[in-house]
Amino acid sequence: MKIEKLALMLVTTLVSSATAAVVSAQTVFIPEGSANSVLAVSAEGGKSIRRIEGLDSVHGLSGANEKGILVVGSLSEVEGIGQDDIKPENISAEDHEAHHGSSSGQKSSRQGPTSILSIVRSDTGDVVRTIAVPGAVHHTAVSSDERFAVATHPSEGGISIVDLASFKLESFVPTGSSPNYAVLGAAANLVYVSNAGNGTISEVDLDKGIVLRNFPVNHVPEHMVMNVQDNILYAADSDAGLVVELDIATGKTLRSFKLDGEIHGLDLASDGDRLLVSGTGTDKLNSIDLNTGEVVHVPLSPSPYHLTAVQGTNRVFVSSRAEPIVWILDADSLKVEKAIEIQGEGHQMTVMR
Repeated sequence: MKIEKLALMLVTTLVSSATAAVVSAQTVFIPEGSANSVLAVSAEGGKSIRRIEGLDSVHGLSGANEKGILVVGSLSEVEGIGQDDIKPENISAEDHEAHHGSSSGQKSSRQGPTSILSIVRSDTGDVVRTIAVPGAVHHTAVSSDERFAVATHPSEGGISIVDLASFKLESFVPTGSSPNYAVLGAAANLVYVSNAGNGTISEVDLDKGIVLRNFPVNHVPEHMVMNVQDNILYAADSDAGLVVELDIATGKTLRSFKLDGEIHGLDLASDGDRLLVSGTGTDKLNSIDLNTGEVVHVPLSPSPYHLTAVQGTNRVFVSSRAEPIVWILDADSLKVEKAIEIQGEGHQMTVMR
């Protein structure tokens, strides 16, 4: 019996050590907007690792852990550039031509406003590929099976779907007026898009490239987060200071949480029982207990903006819209542990292992 207990203790210790190693090895990538760069910092302590430069007006950012790549979206638009006209500096002209010759066979016929999705190695910061997409990129997302990347285009009324094996733009899917944010669902082929211009959230099938359902929410949905386990989506109405809780199975709004003033970013804490929301207009960080509906808020100044919780830890990263800083807070106590100086503005942050 003593041997069995010792063996169990050893296994538990090894599992705990392995989990701790994974958590400590996580990296937070912070897009720096007008600085045309992405800053990589350690999730534990916020120590600077590297700065990835030469990424024009980066706003949307997401990652594929197994592939070891970042999907970086530019908010800048250029006129009349097709996909084949763009070549990363670290790729030869021959390789670039071979890639596009085999994948598309012809140059893009699109002549309207175009922006760039950059595929970047998360370990080195090297640009692997650049892909022209229609209109400025606001936010990006990667499917859980890492087959697809999604980019929202508010000015174009839809999303781009990119194949992450071929790096081809597979399709452009109209979703509604001013699509803002995209989050992945319980099924790897489903993505949910907030259409701020018409108060709906679209469910899109990535394989088929079509909208399956539209959910009216009677508000202006912008940033969102998905509780995949319970199939519940939370969407922020920024100006109204309201968070809507949507049941994906039925498409019905379950609850709404009223907060004071303008809000922006939101994410689920690691325990899944609390929703953290940045109060941009009130200089507060809000924590909503999803079991009781109780809201706790603490001062955080100036202008807390984008927000990302590091899963498996109690850390939450929050950028400021007014100053070039990102705060690291304890998600339980809501106390600031550290402030990181950045360049430009901190937009859609993502965490990579």
